[in-house]
Amino acid sequence: MKKSLVLAMAMALGVTASAYAANPFSDVPAGHWAYDSINKLAAAGVIEGYGDSTFGGDKLMTRYEMAQIVAKAMAKGANVDKLAAEFADELDNLGVRVANLEKKADNVKVTGEMRYRYTDSSNDGNKYNDLRSRLWVNGQINDDWSYTGMLENTQDLTDNAGNEDTSFQRAYVEGKLGGLNVTAGRYNAFFANGNVYDTRADGVEVSYGSKIKVKGFVGKGSDFSSSNEDDTKSVDASYGNYCGGELTGDFGKFNAMAGYVNFKDMYEGGYNGERDDKFTKGIDNAIWYVGGSYDFDGNVAVSGMYLKGDLSDNDKDVDCVNSDGWTAGIAYKGADAADAGSWGLFANYYDQGGMTYVAHTTDASTFDNDGFKGWGVGTNYTFAKNIVGTVAYYDTVSKLHDEDHDNIVWADLTFTF
Repeated sequence: MKKSLVLAMAMALGVTASAYAANPFSDVPAGHWAYDSINKLAAAGVIEGYGDSTFGGDKLMTRYEMAQIVAKAMAKGANVDKLAAEFADELDNLGVRVANLEKKADNVKVTGEMRYRYTDSSNDGNKYNDLRSRLWVNGQINDDWSYTGMLENTQDLTDNAGNEDTSFQRAYVEGKLGGLNVTAGRYNAFFANGNVYDTRADGVEVSYGSKIKVKGFVGKGSDFSSSNEDDTKSVDASYGNYCGGELTGDFGKFNAMAGYVNFKDMYEGGYNGERDDKFTKGIDNAIWYVGGSYDFDGNVAVSGMYLKGDLSDNDKDVDCVNSDGWTAGIAYKGADAADAGSWGLFANYYDQGGMTYVAHTTDASTFDNDGFKGWGVGTNYTFAKNIVGTVAYYDTVSKLHDEDHDNIVWADLTFTF
């Protein structure tokens, strides 16, 4: 069947488009008798031609190709009953496959982020000069469930040695079970606004409510590298297993939070302080916290939190590490990636004992589990849509060893797409 015959039938479909493409095919000149019809069908998405921008009107069509055009015309609401009857068998198969392909294409979304970072630390002279790229894939499983995965690549630019690492950092599902919201898999766990824990975990999180929300969580913390005192040996350890719950309340300008999380067998197999041996059973730490924030006028927000920990080593209470802590913060506006020219300022103060955090969200030095105190200030600015820069300065000191004092200059530029 020639495409010239298809045009005669297509003209009877009644397919229209709000905007016509200007000469979409290089082999259909403006003076061609079917120019307008082809433009309408192309603009409506009924015909696509070949990948080389040609229509190929002299080529023969298969019944399968014709059925594709009929299926697209039907999807546009055209009355093509006779054609549908003629190609019933092809449409029966094609319809299923087209529906599935279109559904998959609509349900899968890929987004990304690239961040360049430079930091300079006065404590140990470490400088970080790296490029981190993240690709996020989100797929809709059904009306209630979705899947998210994230691939991360980090390139160390410090010594131009070509050091880089690529890993699959996130893989989790989110959905509803009755009135419960569920997240399960490898995701970013975030406890106490990051003052206790802010990194990936393998677990399950269940929450209920909206303005007043009750949340429960259980899982395993991420792995990390543990070194002995002189950095001559390194092994893999983990943040152990955890469980807990959190209650949050949204009261308009005021937000409140209270929670509890219990970590078991942290650092098991990791090096034990200044000794060259390793933890045998590991460390247990139960932390509870309460905090809140207030938004004054949509521009200025203040926040604060109190935390209390209960640490034990091989079932024996630890009393040489501070068990309580508090934080305070103030923020003015903030850079919005979608709004070029938007900007913000922030300042935070920390006074946290070593029992009150596991993997802290701050970019300041936290001196392992000694506890830390100090402050940080910074600013962020959106240079253009989806291009945001941040500059910050941190000054912190160990609560157990006054000689451990660090100043960090932090700068990054993040592109999102």
